[in-house]
Amino acid sequence: MERGDRSRETLFRGAAELFAANGYHGTGIADLERATGLSRGSIYHHVKGKDDLLFGITTEYLRRLIESGNELLAQALPAAERLRLFSRRVLQEIVEHLPEMTVCFRDLHGVSEGRRGQVLDLHREYEQVWAQMLQRGVDDGTFAPSFSGHLAVKALLGLHHYTYIWVRPDGPMSPDEIADVFTDLALNGILPRAAPEGAG
Repeated sequence: MERGDRSRETLFRGAAELFAANGYHGTGIADLERATGLSRGSIYHHVKGKDDLLFGITTEYLRRLIESGNELLAQALPAAERLRLFSRRVLQEIVEHLPEMTVCFRDLHGVSEGRRGQVLDLHREYEQVWAQMLQRGVDDGTFAPSFSGHLAVKALLGLHHYTYIWVRPDGPMSPDEIADVFTDLALNGILPRAAPEGAG
């Protein structure tokens, strides 16, 4: 990674941690200088102001997940496997970027009005990735018809993304293990499965 890329990563990570701890409006450029060790000139080399930082924090994870989801959609995978792999990718993103996710949920309203539409467009594109994954499974008979549509997507989004409130990187379960529980819950429900006829 080149020096400019490293300083940008340091800046955005430091901003996310400060915004998560103190709030977007409670963080100033001077706080960013102290926390990151970057000069004011270096900060303004990468961004025009705090709004650029907030916009980047609230959109970069969406861009990464959209790209990852589209890569999975382009592969000839069974629908359930594709869903499980994407679930794991989403949980890894959340666990690896907890400060960013906290800012995304709590300070999204702070994004300037002129840019809010871009953020919402990315959210819609991200939801469409989930919708396509579910629809593929419905179309080939893997998923029940009730998995098709807006409600199923919202349910999966809530299941995954609100983990930012309680998940811990050093917790007893890995992101993949949590994702597998979520996927099993979505695919199989919580009722015990009947034993095959003649078993036992």
